[in-house]
Amino acid sequence: MRTATISRSTKETSIDVTVNLDGTGTYEVSTGIGFLDHMLEQLSRHSLIDLSVKAIGDLHIDQHHTTEDTGIAIGEAVAKALGDKKGIVRYGDALSPMDETLTRVALDISGRPYLVWKCSFSQPRLGEMDTELFGHWFHSFAGSAGLTLHVETLYGENNHHIIESAFKGLARALRKAVEIDARKADAIPSTKGVL
Repeated sequence: MRTATISRSTKETSIDVTVNLDGTGTYEVSTGIGFLDHMLEQLSRHSLIDLSVKAIGDLHIDQHHTTEDTGIAIGEAVAKALGDKKGIVRYGDALSPMDETLTRVALDISGRPYLVWKCSFSQPRLGEMDTELFGHWFHSFAGSAGLTLHVETLYGENNHHIIESAFKGLARALRKAVEIDARKADAIPSTKGVL
């Protein structure tokens, strides 16, 4: 089983994350930010990655540190669970429709972190969460997981649908990319021999 546990503690947050890449999409998530919890539950359910997240942050200031550090910790856990990345498919992509919205996600577990984020919102908050923090979560996750990650909403109007389709698209793309390729389960998927 490809599993990992990460504990991240700073003066701003305390976060414990456990992932199982070969799971069934079960989750137990508590960040103190209801909308973020909902998105992380979607990430787990649709990627089939079991996810446990317990975050305590300085929410009396704002949600920035908790959002950022949760993305970092989950990304670190995914990277640790992947180990040397031997046998993984490596690439994943998804078109994620949600009612009037369509989002495209493509990723490469390259070890070269990069985010292209082309999603915009017409309101400053969803629930109690600032919409500007969504791109920041994806940036933090991609950076610590070592992903080249492209997320683009092709069209959409409802802000909830836009971000939920992005998280579900990430989940489906990640599910493909972390799978073991039965034809090359013993090899690193790179001509360099390392990722």
